[in-house]
Amino acid sequence: AAPRGEVTAPSHSPVLPASGRVSSHPPPHTHTHTLAAPAAMPHAAPGSYDVGDYSLPVSLGTTIMAVAYDGGVVLGADSRTSTGSYVANKVSDKIVPLTDNVWMCRSGSAADTQAIASYIVNYLGQHTLDVGRQATVKAAANLVMGIAYGNKDMLSAGMIVAGWDKYDGASVWAIPMGGSLLKVPYAIGGSGSAYITGYVDHYYKAGMSRDECLAFVRGAVAHAMSRDGSSGGICRTVVIDSSGVTREFVSESKGTLPETFGDLSREGRGIEAAAAKAQASSAAEAMAT
Repeated sequence: AAPRGEVTAPSHSPVLPASGRVSSHPPPHTHTHTLAAPAAMPHAAPGSYDVGDYSLPVSLGTTIMAVAYDGGVVLGADSRTSTGSYVANKVSDKIVPLTDNVWMCRSGSAADTQAIASYIVNYLGQHTLDVGRQATVKAAANLVMGIAYGNKDMLSAGMIVAGWDKYDGASVWAIPMGGSLLKVPYAIGGSGSAYITGYVDHYYKAGMSRDECLAFVRGAVAHAMSRDGSSGGICRTVVIDSSGVTREFVSESKGTLPETFGDLSREGRGIEAAAAKAQASSAAEAMAT
C-alpha cells in the first residue's frame, strides 16, 4: 500500500487514442473506418434566427476558481456551457467530486474534462478499497496531471483540484492546459479569468475566514460573469473543510448574486472619492510650488 494515502500510479501513463477513450493498454488490433463527410447545414430562411453550427464541440468557456482559507477551501464556478455562440446549458455543474474530500473545477472541452474526471474517480475508488483510506488531495492532483500531460496533444482541458485531508490540510492545485501542476494559495481559470485577474490580486489576502473567502469567491465569479460572454448562469460554490462539504449557489434571479462593478453607483465605485482625492492632491502641490 502506498504511504499516507498516496496513490500508486499505473506502470505506464494512460494514453488517449483517437477514439477519445483513455486506456492503460494499447488496443490489440487497429481498424480504420472511413466516414462520409457530413452534409452541409442548410442556410437559415429569410427572417429566421440562425444560432450557428450545432456541430461545434461543447465548451465550458467559463470562470472557475479555488481559494484556500484558514481551515479549508472554497471552489467557485459559473454554470454556462456553450457550443459556439449557442448556450447549450445555462445551469451546468463545473465543480465535480473526485472523492468525498477532493473536488475538481473543469474548464475547456466538456467532453474531455468529464472523461478525465470519470477516470480519476475510478482510480481513486480502487485506491480507497485497496488501502482502506481516501487519497490525499496531492495524490488526486497528480493523477489528473498524469492524464492531462500524457494526452496534452489531444485534450483541451484546464482544471483546478482542491480539497482537505488530515495530512496536509487544505490545498489548491492548478492543472492548466498542457498538464503542468502547481500548488498555489488560489487559482483562477477559464475565459472569464482574464477579466478578474486584477480583482483577485487586489482583494485576496492570506488567512481569510470561511465567510470572507466565500464572499471573495462569489464576488470574483460574479464580476467575471458580468464581463465575459462565455460565462453566465448561476454561481456555484463548494466549501470543503474538516467537517465535510457544503454546496451552495447564488443567482441574479433570486437577488443573491453580488453586485458587480457595472451595477454600482459612482459613489459605490469610489469614483467621486477618487476624484476629490486627486483634486486635493493637485491643490496641495500647487500651494507647495
